[in-house]
Amino acid sequence: MASAKLLAAFLAALAALLAAGGGAGARELRLEMPSAAEMIVDDGMPLIHMLRPLLGSGGRLGLRARVPCDSWRFAVETNSLRDWRTIPARCERYVGNYMMGGHYRSDSRAVIDEAIAYAEGLQLAGEGKEVWVFDIDETTLSNLPYYAKHGFGVEPYNRTLFTAYVMDASAPALPETKRLYDRLLALGIKPVILTGRREDKREATAKNLAAAGYAGYEKLLLKPQDVRVHAVEFKSGERKKLEDAGYVIVGNIGDQWSDLLGAPEGARTFKLPDPMYYIG
Repeated sequence: MASAKLLAAFLAALAALLAAGGGAGARELRLEMPSAAEMIVDDGMPLIHMLRPLLGSGGRLGLRARVPCDSWRFAVETNSLRDWRTIPARCERYVGNYMMGGHYRSDSRAVIDEAIAYAEGLQLAGEGKEVWVFDIDETTLSNLPYYAKHGFGVEPYNRTLFTAYVMDASAPALPETKRLYDRLLALGIKPVILTGRREDKREATAKNLAAAGYAGYEKLLLKPQDVRVHAVEFKSGERKKLEDAGYVIVGNIGDQWSDLLGAPEGARTFKLPDPMYYIG
């Protein structure tokens, strides 16, 4: 059934290209069909790019701009490229294809598989003090419904619009992170959710987490309303408070390096992909 739908979508898109651009123009556009694994959408996450033009995926478009978009993303993920405000305009389609197709999901799966293997190998003290720290945005919850409408990060951050989206409390869970979360609960490791969202968003955030299936966490820590500190300072400070209270941070996961840097980081950190925005 899925194969038939995929084939129908491919043929319809191909016909539209031929009709709109003519034979010569269409022949110059190379199309890449996603693999069967990339087409798994049983988790309800949206998939908007059934066909991905290679022209917009870091190919000639990226080369004309000197740095291919996939190389730009690599620099972002390795924390080599810092303090950027928006993704390059030329990379909007590339980032959209990455986030909404199978590549983002498979990269996330690789991280989570390793995190689960690590957690399953831990020797717990049996005192119930082991915790695992989770970020929220692009870690436990996905803001793709918002960013898909705003250029996947090509538009400057709009506090008013994003706040309205957060207060709607409708963000879906990231399926891979939810898998790790559930496994940790089964192992007896308590999740602690630590976010840069401020206290005025506590009610909406708790409501959204519950709706997305995140229950049983030990703490939900938000940034005080009037505190003005960088993300690394705030989050490392909160982790230090956890340790001072007797908790043992066995793991820490987030989509930004600022979620993971700054002592104490936790016994082991895991970085999820996110090329849409940077928080320093």
